[in-house]
Amino acid sequence: MDQTQDGGPIRVLLADDQALLRSAFKVLVDSEPDMLVVGEASDGAQAYALAGERRADVVLMDIRMPGTDGLAATRMISADPELAGVRVVMLTTFEVDEYVAAALRAGASGFLGKGAEPDELLNAIRVAAAGEALLSPAATKGLIASFLAQGGHADAPAAGSAHAERLATLTGREREVLVHVAAGLSNDGIAARLEVSPLTVKTHVNRAMAKLGARDRAQLVVVAYESGLVRPRAE
Repeated sequence: MDQTQDGGPIRVLLADDQALLRSAFKVLVDSEPDMLVVGEASDGAQAYALAGERRADVVLMDIRMPGTDGLAATRMISADPELAGVRVVMLTTFEVDEYVAAALRAGASGFLGKGAEPDELLNAIRVAAAGEALLSPAATKGLIASFLAQGGHADAPAAGSAHAERLATLTGREREVLVHVAAGLSNDGIAARLEVSPLTVKTHVNRAMAKLGARDRAQLVVVAYESGLVRPRAE
């Protein structure tokens, strides 16, 4: 059973301006023995407030909401040291759109299309709660990379310079592992490529996260592309 570090169920906060959709998600999530819906928010400001108040582990966050939208709320959560353990999964109308890169930059652990199957949604919650990056195969075939590298984000040049400086603190093996993380490989996949144990890969990933100030694997992907370590490939 997937649980949080304290042994309890994964505490889920639902943030969407459509009450009917929140109700459907609540029924689905609460049907799982290892999950519990601890709150519902109709806008980003409420989601930010409830994330700490209800001690959420994962926030299912709609991007498009009135008032404070999901991107702004995710930035607020990511910038709050009291909410360092909160993971955000962005819900998008389309799996790959112009918001994906912004969601990752804002601090989201990943994203999921609203048309996803129930099992995909539940898996997304478990993956995010475990601190893994939720990046679908469609997202890792160069499209997100292109958005991150060429999206015209105002802070991208400054961010890239800062990331490049911190990248210099990584060992050669840590940089190698980072490249594979950016390609969307799991620890097991990276271990097979490098002919080492998954535990060794996990150690390298954790050290890279600490050195680069990344919250999770999704943020490592952002760093890898914005620093120029990995560049988008034309499909």
